[in-house]
Amino acid sequence: MEKFIDNLPAMDLMRSEKMTFVQLIIPVESAHRAISYLGELGLLQFRDLNADKSPFQRTFVNQVKRCAEMSRKLRFFRDQISKAGLLSSVHPVLQPDIELEELEIQLAEHEHELIEMNSNSDRLQHSYNELLEFKMVLQKASGFLVSSNSHAVPEERELDENVYSNDDYSDSVSLLEQDIRPGPSDQSGLSFVSGIICKSKALRFERMLFRATRGNMLFNQASADEQIMDPLSTEMVEKTVFVVFFSGLQAKTKILKICEAFGANCYPVPEDITKQRQITREVSSRLAELEETLDAGIRHRNKALTSVGFHLAKWMNMVRREKAVYDTLNMLNFDVTKKCLVGEGWCPIFAKTKIQEALQRATFDSNSQVGIIFHVTDAIESPPTFFRTNRFTSAFQEIVDAYGVARYQEANPAVYTCITFPFLFAVMFGDWGHGICLLLGALILIARESKLSAQKLGSFMEMLFGGRYVLLLMSLFSIYCGLIYNEFFSVPFHIFGGSAYKCRDTACSEAYTIGLIKYRDPYPFGVDPSWRGSRSELPFLNSLKMKMSILLGVAQMNLGILLSYFNARFFSSSIDIRYQFVPQVIFLNSLFGYLSLLIVIKWCTGSQADLYHVMIYMFLSPTDDLGENELFWGQRPLQIILLLLALIAVPWMLFPKPFILKKLHTERFQGRAYGMLGTSEMDLDVEPDSARQHHEEFNFSEVFVHQMIHSIEFVLGAVSNTASYLRLWALSLAHSELSTVFYEKVLLLAWGYDNFVIRLIGLAVFAFATAFILLMMETLSAFLHALRLHWVEYQNKFYYGDGYKFKPFSFASITEDED
Repeated sequence: MEKFIDNLPAMDLMRSEKMTFVQLIIPVESAHRAISYLGELGLLQFRDLNADKSPFQRTFVNQVKRCAEMSRKLRFFRDQISKAGLLSSVHPVLQPDIELEELEIQLAEHEHELIEMNSNSDRLQHSYNELLEFKMVLQKASGFLVSSNSHAVPEERELDENVYSNDDYSDSVSLLEQDIRPGPSDQSGLSFVSGIICKSKALRFERMLFRATRGNMLFNQASADEQIMDPLSTEMVEKTVFVVFFSGLQAKTKILKICEAFGANCYPVPEDITKQRQITREVSSRLAELEETLDAGIRHRNKALTSVGFHLAKWMNMVRREKAVYDTLNMLNFDVTKKCLVGEGWCPIFAKTKIQEALQRATFDSNSQVGIIFHVTDAIESPPTFFRTNRFTSAFQEIVDAYGVARYQEANPAVYTCITFPFLFAVMFGDWGHGICLLLGALILIARESKLSAQKLGSFMEMLFGGRYVLLLMSLFSIYCGLIYNEFFSVPFHIFGGSAYKCRDTACSEAYTIGLIKYRDPYPFGVDPSWRGSRSELPFLNSLKMKMSILLGVAQMNLGILLSYFNARFFSSSIDIRYQFVPQVIFLNSLFGYLSLLIVIKWCTGSQADLYHVMIYMFLSPTDDLGENELFWGQRPLQIILLLLALIAVPWMLFPKPFILKKLHTERFQGRAYGMLGTSEMDLDVEPDSARQHHEEFNFSEVFVHQMIHSIEFVLGAVSNTASYLRLWALSLAHSELSTVFYEKVLLLAWGYDNFVIRLIGLAVFAFATAFILLMMETLSAFLHALRLHWVEYQNKFYYGDGYKFKPFSFASITEDED
């Protein structure tokens, strides 16, 4: 048996790649090129040899700062291109390679030019906005001003001079204006302020003016005809033109301060219509000139941004790479002579040749007279974990890694999770109608794979797209389990032939109360459709799914324990095989393996034995006669033997291992059994339950307590984990009953009315409930329960998950977030 296991071919995904610790000694002149070539290869994980230094104490800190500054400028260009509504080229035009120093100069020039253009554009836009506001104030405020064809009007700004200084004024003004005209000793008269303010502030502005002047003012307002662009937010804002009439210099001061506080812009408006028209013409001509200047500036700016946009993607990628290279160089140590860099890291064994070829190419391309030294060395810490996955297996590997990254070279649960996870999901979700809906969604994601992979998706869509192959298998297994349950949106079909049962009467009216009569061979595949609606439907399906859940659970837990054997065998840990694997197999199968055997025998023989009674009295009265609950000859002595084996397995798991570990430790460090030093040290180093002890003190009480916790956890977990698999039965029953309720109480109920509108509403409600409750919420529920069964009930039998991922230096893994 052992020879057969040893001769089995290795599985790529079963064990992580074998890693080796390497050291690089790189001459300074070829360091940058060597790290760049290794980044393109992406198979070497560097170790930080300067972890005790801050980022500002490292050798290449100035280069990193320069790259960060260039990244800032490139992000500025990208934001400006996006703000201008232009599209940067995804596929950059062909351009000869450019050096980093030259790129730095070009970016500085482009930034200076763009900042200057933005500054000029902002000044012009500000002037344009002021003139546009002035024009609107002139148009709207003239209607508020009291004027006459016969009277003289002031020509200066309303608050700056005494508008009543003309000697002929008294002969031409109206009686009202003569009443308010100040005398020679009174320098104050009726004045006004005109301006423009945001429409959202107009009401609060009016209230503040009323309170400040104690009501001694007249406020007139009118909405502006055009929206004006806010220079800060670049959004179009609605504004309101206002004219405030008041009296007195003190009121003038208050009003001007309130205008300043509310951000209102005040403009002088002459009362003379001729002057108004003249100023309006001047403003309109200046607006036309500014508009042309602004358009020319925008065209020039867009042209400059377009020229930058052609190379933006390439430049950003180049700067990202350069920054990553210098960040990696900062992890290397400078030799004392300052002529070479020393680096250490992990790489897969299969990648050594590729790395050496890349280093030789870097030496040749940099015209270095001294080659790069690459040699394998030893390391104290455990190697990282690296699995080579593809588009199909990567999602299942992520499901396992979310629980914990596998310890170096331990068995990988993802190998079996690829099948067991979607299958257990389907056991809970089984309905081939719902499965077809999921299948269509998965096929759409797979068909658009190349297009979606190039797009930036949202968090939910990205998660859904990443698990497209998980969704595909989940849907296929759901269709399979749905055919077994014979449910299509909860409706059974005679797909594989006629039913084995018939009703007692022709109308089937007694099927719900008395039951059915079997008259032919069983239905060839899955549940007979005649069970649906019968008196025995729920008891039959409950019994079937509950027993099936126990069988699946015991099978998967045994698979987990079997994988712990392969782990112990791979790490040459005979202690774990003898004192952990063997008693665990005995304990689990003496109780729940025996229960699974009884379920299969009962199904095959059609016995009426009560399995609850058998299992309970196996513990309470193992020697009593089973009576009608006996399923096979010799069942009672077999139960006694299995019970004794289960009792023996508990101390077998608990006591021997800590004492044997203590004995081995004593032999290693007291000078005895020197010949066994090599093998025993290796065994202890790879012992899963003990840390690398080297010359540390062996703490027997800690090891014993640790083993006791594991033993108790397994014994109690064998019961609780088996019961936990009953969630397969519960979720499957809940999904089936929900489907039935929506079908019978919504769709069939609506279809019973001879009204098209009611039928349409019923169909819409049924479609909504199916899509959002059964296809979304139930899918998520079954997914989470399947996840729990794998993480807790299955993986805790063998999986430690305390490793760390292999994260090589690779340009392919650099994202935009690292800018």
